[in-house]
Amino acid sequence: MEMVLIRHGRPADGAQSDPGLAPDGHAGAERLAEHLAGGAVRRPDAVWSSPMQRAVETAAPLAERLGLPVRTDERLREFDHGVPVYVAADRTTDAEERAEMWRALETGRWGEHRFDPQAFSRDVDSVLADIADEFPRGVVAVVCHSGVINAHLCSVLERPLSMFCQLEHTSFSRLLVSPQGKRLLHTLNETAHLQVATAL
Repeated sequence: MEMVLIRHGRPADGAQSDPGLAPDGHAGAERLAEHLAGGAVRRPDAVWSSPMQRAVETAAPLAERLGLPVRTDERLREFDHGVPVYVAADRTTDAEERAEMWRALETGRWGEHRFDPQAFSRDVDSVLADIADEFPRGVVAVVCHSGVINAHLCSVLERPLSMFCQLEHTSFSRLLVSPQGKRLLHTLNETAHLQVATAL
């Protein structure tokens, strides 16, 4: 089967803990839906999402175009679930500050928020394994978060748990999963669908 792991669109700025999408986030979600449902790649047979608002709003246009429901699972939530104020993992362009933030994540620290990185990774791996088991021959789109995708790819690539890849909002990465559960990273951080065509 093919699993399409999608990072949610750009969230709205603000102080809420679980924001929805910004206007350009909605636009990115529409372009994603057009790309995945329009025949550019194999059309998904199912759409799953994190229950967090920014993910559900990203999944909605795709599900609507495909005529499918959006199915959610708590195990697809980001590591920042429960924080009082949302802070994007890519909020800074300063390389040293970003590296420090990502090193802190490896020990389960996100500002004042604390989580168990190993438990987080186990939850992610278990839900994606369950989804793959349910659709052994199909294509499944899973809208989630940068931390979720990085955690699972660390497992796939058998590397230490870390935020090793900066994923763009509304990008997608594709995994091929055999009926025996063997996972192969096929593409990473695809963004061609987000490029705005310009008139010549």
